Amino acid sequence: MDISKQSTIVDIISVLFMVLFLYTGISKLMDYSLFKEQISTSPLLAPVARYVAGGLPWAEFLVTILLIVPRWRLKGLNASLGLMVMFTGYIIGILIFNKKIPCSCGGVLEELSWKQHIIFNSAFIGLAVTGIVLLRRVQREYKMKLAL
Repeated sequence: MDISKQSTIVDIISVLFMVLFLYTGISKLMDYSLFKEQISTSPLLAPVARYVAGGLPWAEFLVTILLIVPRWRLKGLNASLGLMVMFTGYIIGILIFNKKIPCSCGGVLEELSWKQHIIFNSAFIGLAVTGIVLLRRVQREYKMKLAL
């Protein structure tokens, strides 16, 4: 696959994450009291619910900014991977404790079952890994061309 196709795929993956994080971050802030309440019912997050509720939407916005700026994109993809792995780990933890805890994802994602969440998150984890690998390859190619 040539470098321009790889770069285009990285751009598409980045836009998908931007849309995801902007959407969920805005959804959480628009119904902040419900989001905070849902987080506080979690056996895993109850002790830190206030901090998670206050910080998570802004972390999602920060990752979006990292993805927008081309020279920060690799950091944004790594942060996206980290968030998705943490969200997936959280879901698995919830399934261990209590399957009836409400989702606090925001927006239409709240309608997904926990199993569907794991599938959705796994797909985005795969996208993040793909984006990281391809972006590193693109950056390496670019540096090699500059060296010539």
